[in-house]
Amino acid sequence: MTPTAVRQADLVQDLYLKELKAYKSPPVKASDSQGQVHQFSMPKAPISPEETDIANDLKAYEDQVPEVEGQSAAGETSAVEPDWFEEPAEDEEEVKH
Repeated sequence: MTPTAVRQADLVQDLYLKELKAYKSPPVKASDSQGQVHQFSMPKAPISPEETDIANDLKAYEDQVPEVEGQSAAGETSAVEPDWFEEPAEDEEEVKH
């Protein structure tokens, strides 16, 4: 006959399990997180530097007088610009050959 091991009581384990089963967690309240977490607030939207004075910029654009080539503005004298794309006159002798 083989001897069977007798289960010995583990007092520490039994005590731990007994306390674990008897534990009741405290109820959670909505105000428990105050003081532990910062309150979130949406940051204000940044303003675009291009949008600061659109109305005045648009008015200044509409008031501009367009510059047309060949016309001079009032009070300005236009200097004649040389035509850089003129072909030089060919000699008559070279043309006859």
